[in-house]
Amino acid sequence: MVFDYFTSSDKVSIRYGIWDCGAKTKKGSVILLGGRKEFMEKYAETIEELKQRQFDVYSMDWRGQGLSARILANRQKGYISNYSEYLEDLNYFVNNIVRPAAVSPIIILGHSMGGHVALRFLHDFPEAADKAVLTSPMIDINIPTFPRWLVRFIAFCASGAGFGHSYSVGSKGYSVSNIKFEGNILTSDPVRFMDEHRAIAESPELALGGVTYGWLAATFRSIDILSGAEYAGKIKTPVLIISAGKDRIVSEAAQRDICSVMGKGSFVSIPDSFHEILKERDAVRKTFWKEFDKFASES
Repeated sequence: MVFDYFTSSDKVSIRYGIWDCGAKTKKGSVILLGGRKEFMEKYAETIEELKQRQFDVYSMDWRGQGLSARILANRQKGYISNYSEYLEDLNYFVNNIVRPAAVSPIIILGHSMGGHVALRFLHDFPEAADKAVLTSPMIDINIPTFPRWLVRFIAFCASGAGFGHSYSVGSKGYSVSNIKFEGNILTSDPVRFMDEHRAIAESPELALGGVTYGWLAATFRSIDILSGAEYAGKIKTPVLIISAGKDRIVSEAAQRDICSVMGKGSFVSIPDSFHEILKERDAVRKTFWKEFDKFASES
């Protein structure tokens, strides 16, 4: 295991990790891309399972989260000005750190926002990876409290009026007092639910709070790009989308739709899973690994 940093083109420090599976004969390399708020430590169990499958693992903390540089003075605020920054960071990571050392095939494993960025990355750089497995990818977001058009309108107006660095309505900093398994919409597994919070207790600087209007506006703009009429059809890399049937954070319907227009897209739904498939109980994860192993072994 190696942790290190690279400096992006705009001088932002990005943290990454490399895990060598140690096998004499390796099955390939996995680029693990977490979602919003997440960090590499959260996926320790998944990384070990990939190593057991004889895959080397490469991962990074997105700018503005984990132990990569935070963009705002208040490190609790979730912010990005444009998703092109995520894409540029990922492109540097893949070209300069992953590809020079990685064993083929290279498979992207992306969750939620990481899955969203992965699809845009495969559109822009079709030769960068051989396959992608995306869990609950953020093709579109569910907004239960207010009409979607209203949230979108407010995000663009607030961001345009100079409030892009301000928390959106309902967002706030990370607090231990707000951690409650009961009623959560992420996972039905109480032990894995706490993985993230145990890691934060050990390293409080990993914590990230809610989103800003700037993050929301950038996200809506990127969703518009991804859902463009001919955009997904240009993604020719084989992509497996594994959807969570009980997801209340991102849209399963949008995942089905984009999968149907991609050149080599396939879709699997796990009906009794919440959003964080890799953090779900064993029965759900067993289904995930069955689908992953099958897809990874296909020529």
